[in-house]
Amino acid sequence: MYIIVGLGNPEPEYSNTRHNMGFDVINKIAQKNDISMNRTKFNAIYGTGVVENEKVILIKPQTFMNNSGEAVAEFVKFYKEPLQNLLVIYDDMDTDIGKIRVRAKGGPGSHNGMKSLVHELKSDDFPRIRVGIGRPQDEFDRIDYVIGKIPDEEYIMLQQGEDLAAEAAEYWIKHGIDNTMNVYNKN
Repeated sequence: MYIIVGLGNPEPEYSNTRHNMGFDVINKIAQKNDISMNRTKFNAIYGTGVVENEKVILIKPQTFMNNSGEAVAEFVKFYKEPLQNLLVIYDDMDTDIGKIRVRAKGGPGSHNGMKSLVHELKSDDFPRIRVGIGRPQDEFDRIDYVIGKIPDEEYIMLQQGEDLAAEAAEYWIKHGIDNTMNVYNKN
């Protein structure tokens, strides 16, 4: 079984923001694979289904970004899955808009949601997909940038990154993290 988590903020005012790329990717995977995201457990919305002939749990923590690890750790503990079967998808300012970066493991960087996951899981040894959102012009506007509304022309580019991340997540299930990195980290 595989656990795929998308990071985001639960409140409606955060939908369609750069910080909710993880939620958006989960929604795309769920829609493509006819997985209903209508269940709740461990302070998260989730759905179960089959992707690439494997059982999958898709999760959107509802704890706000800074505490995302609480919900994820509960799912990992409950289902007794190894961290190698956990994939986390989240927004990344160090990756260009429309691009993704796939990693097998690593530190959380400056992303508060990932800091929470690493803290709660007591490990950074789990796969992740970073969806590029680019950087704000002014470094002092980082918070407004990630939770602010997105201009229409940029939204199209962000959706390309979301589509690529959803495709890479499905590829990961079938081909593993090393092959996924080889295929999707080319640019």
